[in-house]
Amino acid sequence: MKKQIGENAVSVADAAKHTIEAIRPTLPKGMELSVNYDGASYIAASVRETEFEFLLSVALTSLVCWLFLGSLRAAFNIILAIPMSVFGTVAVLYFCGFTLNTFTLLALALAIGVVVDDAIMVQENISRHAETGMAVRRAASLGTREIRFAALAATVAVIAIFLPVVFMPGIIGQFFLQFGVALSVAVGISYLEAVTLAPARCAQFMVPGRPERGRLGTAVDAAFARLARGYRRLLPWSLRHPVKMVLGSLLIFAGAIALMASPLLRKEATPQVDDGVLFVRYETQAGASLHEMDGLMRRVEAWMAARPEIQRSYTIVGGFGGTGVNTAVQFVTLTPPRGRMGKFAFKDVVTEQLNAIPGLKAVVQENPGPGSRGYTVEYSLRGNEWDGLVSASEALTARMADSGLFRDIDTDYQLGRPELAVRPDRERCADLGVPVADVAAAVNILVGGVKVGKFSQGSRRVDIRARLLDADRLTPDDLATYRVRAASGALVPLSELVRSEERAVLQQITRKDHNRAISVFANMVPGKGQGEGLAWMQAQTTQLPGGVALAEEGASAYFREVLVGFATAFVLGIVFAWMILAAQFNSLIHPFTVLSILPLAIAGAAFSLAIGGFSLNIFSFIGVLLLMGLVKKNSIILVDYAERGRAAGLSAGWAILRAGSVRLRPILMTSCATAAAAVPVSFGLGAGTELRQPMAVAVLGGVILSTVLSLFVVPACYVILDRLRRQRT
Repeated sequence: MKKQIGENAVSVADAAKHTIEAIRPTLPKGMELSVNYDGASYIAASVRETEFEFLLSVALTSLVCWLFLGSLRAAFNIILAIPMSVFGTVAVLYFCGFTLNTFTLLALALAIGVVVDDAIMVQENISRHAETGMAVRRAASLGTREIRFAALAATVAVIAIFLPVVFMPGIIGQFFLQFGVALSVAVGISYLEAVTLAPARCAQFMVPGRPERGRLGTAVDAAFARLARGYRRLLPWSLRHPVKMVLGSLLIFAGAIALMASPLLRKEATPQVDDGVLFVRYETQAGASLHEMDGLMRRVEAWMAARPEIQRSYTIVGGFGGTGVNTAVQFVTLTPPRGRMGKFAFKDVVTEQLNAIPGLKAVVQENPGPGSRGYTVEYSLRGNEWDGLVSASEALTARMADSGLFRDIDTDYQLGRPELAVRPDRERCADLGVPVADVAAAVNILVGGVKVGKFSQGSRRVDIRARLLDADRLTPDDLATYRVRAASGALVPLSELVRSEERAVLQQITRKDHNRAISVFANMVPGKGQGEGLAWMQAQTTQLPGGVALAEEGASAYFREVLVGFATAFVLGIVFAWMILAAQFNSLIHPFTVLSILPLAIAGAAFSLAIGGFSLNIFSFIGVLLLMGLVKKNSIILVDYAERGRAAGLSAGWAILRAGSVRLRPILMTSCATAAAAVPVSFGLGAGTELRQPMAVAVLGGVILSTVLSLFVVPACYVILDRLRRQRT
């Protein structure tokens, strides 16, 4: 059963289960109706875990706000930005025809730390003025006016990063359209809430002066005061040696680039997911009968039934999906994750144990991407000469086996059961007076059979076919027993009228792009990334014979599409952000100052992924894109306040020094709120964590490293670019 396009998979599955329960009591005695494979249960479990992580993100973000502000009123004022943004986003998703799925819920969970940023900046600035004794309403008005430009610049910068993602074509665009829309709408609504409702609430409920702090709040204040004093001592050194700071950050970025290019950080389209389901394909020698394949699969089913990790299995022998009778497929549902071997470890056990059965080849397909056979590496050799393709495929698979990178190596080039080609000897037929048509008809009737009548039973009519018994048509020698009548009336043995040749034939001939093609596919050995395998395959093009080309297909083409798509989105995101910042700051230089933090954010994401043992994949790429929007907020806050100092007559050094001291608290608050929202997702809880965790880890590592270093690198860049501007003028 499959759902129709646009329908909810979980709802369809639930309706099917209810229908099965309603039908079960009406079944005849001895008949049972049950679910063999349920892909929707994993989807439902993944969504539930995402919802739980969403609530944890709200709780941790609220805790961070309270600790930094020291006032439940102020913290509650900021927390109100969350329901406003979330409910507003849900309304937009509804009218856009989107659903609350893994991607939209993940966007909302990660947006929790983002939507409070604008409210934090406004609240902190208002609190700073109110603590000096200023009237609350005046503090709310002045604090909002001072920060609204920086908040607007930061919000638009985040949205600009995700604009290219929204318009990305192909599979990636389908995946992340809803993610990009949900995150962009949430950030946009949070800005409107921060500059309208949040100041209004401050004016009504905030108490002037510094709020009373509890024991925990006092400890946090003391720790922050020590941190601020240390920062004020270190920042002047950074401003005196700005070139060293920038060069140091570039070295860190270069190290991250080297790490991403090396095999230490695996590259793949999508990470493997423990969804509790295995899809296994089986194959025996070409030409084997259905009875032989059925016997092998009974041994497989007996082995499966004895394994405690397996809850149920469903086997289809022969002919499934256009395959031959010598193949079979099996859908295996594992028991719940707790208390059993992990899916990937059990997959290795299945591969090892079942391939030990004589005459059987078993491959557990990983289904790494849309449009694939279920292998992580898929290529096709294409050319016009069939013999050249065959030899090239054999040489390539041999090199793949020797490389130590691949396993489950296979091709779609298969020779079928030996075929007996019978050709009439025209000269001999002419000599004996036997028409060639009679020879062909005799072979067709005796071996293939001919319809001689119909058998009727009630309303059914069945064809009656006559041909030789199986025992009389097994070998080429049986041709000698067949007789054909000559023109003279004599019966001539068929073996004297034909020439026979026994040979193996292809089961199918594949053509792609008007060329003959042989597909080669394999999985990666544990610990090796898909990107490493694809790079190795591309290097083999130099060893192919003339007239043979190597083309990506399936999962390999999908991986390339992912890389190109995200590289395009990355470049366009930077260009859009630079254009928006240039318009907002009315400067061509300050956007470079703001964007100087991006290399450090990328480095933090790369290092955190490598340390955690994660790969660069679609989801970690999205985390990097999200970082590009988030970390610019810190730079914008610093540069905006420094420009206010420059307008008051301060030098670039003094202006950025004062900006660093004043804006340290909101920078740390927004960064900690963003990190707190990513922490629950990074823990890797429940179903679907393999997809969500890399994104959260990339965000967490990038925010931590970029926040720490941006407090020194951005001021250094500000000073350097100011010197260059003065030298030019």
